Amino acid sequence: MVPEVVGSRPIDRPIFSSFGHANPLAGYGAKWQRGAAPNVTKALMHGYANPARFLRLARPLTAPLLLAGGVLTLAVLVWGLTRAPAEQLQGETVRILFIHVPAAWLGMGGWSMIALASLSELVWRHPLASIAARAAALPGAFFALLCLVTGSLWGRPAWGAWWVWDGRLTSMLVLFFLYCAYLALADAAVRAGQGNTRIAAIFGLVGAVNIPIIHYSVIWWNSLHQPPSIGMSALSGNSPMAPEFLYGLLAATVGFSLLFGGVVLARMRTILADQQTEARLRRRAMDHADA
Repeated sequence: MVPEVVGSRPIDRPIFSSFGHANPLAGYGAKWQRGAAPNVTKALMHGYANPARFLRLARPLTAPLLLAGGVLTLAVLVWGLTRAPAEQLQGETVRILFIHVPAAWLGMGGWSMIALASLSELVWRHPLASIAARAAALPGAFFALLCLVTGSLWGRPAWGAWWVWDGRLTSMLVLFFLYCAYLALADAAVRAGQGNTRIAAIFGLVGAVNIPIIHYSVIWWNSLHQPPSIGMSALSGNSPMAPEFLYGLLAATVGFSLLFGGVVLARMRTILADQQTEARLRRRAMDHADA
């Protein structure tokens, strides 16, 4: 059960005093009256900067995302691991495809979310950006590790080795280490105070350089790893992958992505609840000190 953090305060006021951010849309009406047009893009981006406004959207979405993702993922995995046909060259081992590929996708997607949130924090100072990045880091690290483990299990019968220092495998291993480093930096920033999250944000933005390296490594360097089988051609029916594998893989990717989105929302709500609790304890301590 994810704790609820919405109180009775009006949503046009900051809920958590530790955030130090007022309502980013406040005052726009006055600017229009003075003839100075506000930055509409920035206003829309900050529309859910207030935690209460964000939670009004996140709370009803969390459970449906988790439920839909869980049901779809379970159905696809049961079909893929028990009913999908064996592949001509790889035999039964190809079934791990339905776990390995979505895990790789979400391992890279998790860091892409960290990079976008870090950019929002550094450029636009969005108050929920660092929370979104922290929420995506742990599930992203999990999927990166799952990708490495399933890739090793798949590589043993396919290549005759559990691990090779291949460009794709090595860059994915680097991504997992980047996740570990980011988690440590974000945890240190939380312990030191909210003002130090910029260091983690800079690291999250710089680490995004590894994402295109992972994607294009099989093209840039000689690799045991097969080249991409899914691209824009798949949408037009020209994918080299057989339809029974292609559609099952796409369904598995959607299911895992829904689970990822639900977990991220649940973690964001938990982080917000922890911050509200900390803010309340700090206020009580200050009140006792004044008394």
